[in-house]
Amino acid sequence: MSSSDLPLREIPGSYGIPFFTAIANRLEYFYADGGRDQYFKSRVDKYESTVFRANMPPGPFVASDPRCIILLDAKSFPILFDVSKVEKKNVFTGTYMPSTQLTGGYRVLSYLDPSEPRHAQLKNLLFYLLKSSSSRVIPKFQETYTELFASLEADLATNGKAKFNDVGEQAAFRFLGRAYFEVDPETTKLGKNAPTLITAWVLFTLSPQISLGLPWFLEEPIIHFFQLPPILIKSSYNKLYDFFISVATPYLEYAATLGIPTEEAAHNILYAVCFNTFGGIKIQFPNTLKWLARAGKDVHLELAQEIRSVIKTVGLGSVTLAAIEQMSLMKSFVYEVLRIDPPVPLQFAKAKVDLTIESHDARFNVKKGEMLFGFQPFATKDPKIFDRPEEFVPDRFVGGGESLLKYVVWSNGPETEATSVDNKTCAGKDFVVLITRLFVIEFFRRYDSFEAEAVDSGWGLRLHLHP
Repeated sequence: MSSSDLPLREIPGSYGIPFFTAIANRLEYFYADGGRDQYFKSRVDKYESTVFRANMPPGPFVASDPRCIILLDAKSFPILFDVSKVEKKNVFTGTYMPSTQLTGGYRVLSYLDPSEPRHAQLKNLLFYLLKSSSSRVIPKFQETYTELFASLEADLATNGKAKFNDVGEQAAFRFLGRAYFEVDPETTKLGKNAPTLITAWVLFTLSPQISLGLPWFLEEPIIHFFQLPPILIKSSYNKLYDFFISVATPYLEYAATLGIPTEEAAHNILYAVCFNTFGGIKIQFPNTLKWLARAGKDVHLELAQEIRSVIKTVGLGSVTLAAIEQMSLMKSFVYEVLRIDPPVPLQFAKAKVDLTIESHDARFNVKKGEMLFGFQPFATKDPKIFDRPEEFVPDRFVGGGESLLKYVVWSNGPETEATSVDNKTCAGKDFVVLITRLFVIEFFRRYDSFEAEAVDSGWGLRLHLHP
């Protein structure tokens, strides 16, 4: 059916009684059986539509208007990326804006719309950081994760199992320090404290939108009724800031040529490295291990064989970009992780003009100023796009399956489109894909197979590895 043939329909759903319904919806979203997935699924079933109106947390008390138009299919979802029609100003964390006291008093890049002049300057700064460090990524990753696997092997030998998350987070920040700034963070004043400092700061930033797994009567007044006071985390944040001021000199000097003051540039580099990149690795690598473990021994052996064979024949014994491109199953596996378990599941935008949104079944008119929200795990498991959408299929994107990559949108844009100063696609999109590939490669250069036990800690996934 062509777009012109789709029926024009009123957006179903209601926001209910102001204040009271928003609170009730927040409790349902965080604490009802089935959690947020059921929150959306029940409304899809009720309205017989993947586009509808509903309240999104946090709602009252956090200077947040919870009213959103929800988009849950692969056809309507891409409107969130079209900056000619939607605005991305101050919507990175959703219906509320964290205090700029958490970012040195600045609105950092993630909260800027491409129409704002500073957006292009700051994104170019990140492009420069990525380009300048590109030659160090593979060797520093191998160095760092060789150390990680040695540590895990020692734990396995001693205890029969090894906890991945804590040592994985130490390795992640160490790798970023080595690759970006040519420094081992653990030899600086930060020591081994960076992951703890970052996690605490991220909690203060995202508290209205997350659950710690506590009972509702404790969690609601602690982290959902109000934004946590930035003053309580200022000392931790300043330790991170002092580190970046001391190690990022070449990038700060380049920022000055772009017209960005040193202090603002440092806060943006901190945010990009700690929140965007480290925060992404903190989620992405455990997710990758989880899906690897579930894939089973046969898939492990296929990956190990492909990776080792290509390194030998194409890389002549080394991991090179050319060799990585020949590992079709490994690449597909990484894309499938990003499809089924995207590290940033929530996307927001605000209509900057009156516009029409299309689902597979209907068209809907949206007025200027209305907030749009997309829950990515529904859009990337759209049964009208993907065969066996709820199933993890390791070779989904091999061969002709590559045509489906335009529906993989973990980076705030289609996987088939490049990031630029004119869009809000993650500046480090290609970097994240590369290091996730390297993680799988380094794993199967060493091991034929493994087992892992996943534990939901309330705020993220924790993994215990077994021989």
